[in-house]
Amino acid sequence: MTSLPLVPVKPRRLSVFDRLIGELDTVVKTLTHKGLQPSRPSPADGHSEGVTHLRQRRHVAGLMRVNHAGEVCAQALYQGQALTAKLPEVRSEMQSAAQEEIDHLVWCKQRLDQLDSQPSALNPLWYTLSFGLGAAAGLAGDKWSLGFVAATEERVCRHLKDHLKQLPLADRRSRLVLQTMIEDEQRHGDAALQAGGAELPQPIKTVMTQVATLMTKTSYYL
Repeated sequence: MTSLPLVPVKPRRLSVFDRLIGELDTVVKTLTHKGLQPSRPSPADGHSEGVTHLRQRRHVAGLMRVNHAGEVCAQALYQGQALTAKLPEVRSEMQSAAQEEIDHLVWCKQRLDQLDSQPSALNPLWYTLSFGLGAAAGLAGDKWSLGFVAATEERVCRHLKDHLKQLPLADRRSRLVLQTMIEDEQRHGDAALQAGGAELPQPIKTVMTQVATLMTKTSYYL
């Protein structure tokens, strides 16, 4: 009996509809946390609660709510940029960074749970705005998209460092989470520049700072 030659099977190319379904699934998981799987355990694991006073708990919860909202924005930015990125390697870089941002998202949610608090009610709004900004950056070209990542991560690191200064000294859980997030965000920004990211014009940076300030001030309370 003569055996038939093996014919290599080409991987199925996803249609626009398939990709849209995948993107919608990401939106639902980001906003509901259902099905999100971190790739690393939280740095806070194994440490006892150091925030006991009610006023301190409320303040730390406000800070972590802001950080959680920031990670929702990061997911949306990377999703929008990966959707419109032109070079496959840039798209892959966005998706890889987004996985680490999932870790941050889950860690911040866990910390909010520990503090008997909840994420920002405005997260759907932040997600929508950030997705649009990410998609627009991707359409502008990969060098601008990567430059947008670098500029975003620069601002994220700045506010995370500010939050570190505001944390109670006894809050080791939040401190370890933020320190790890800073290391990851700095690496994402450096990688974007090394991959060919362009320096954004100052007016765009100014608008980014203003939007970040609005998100920070509102998400602390809502």
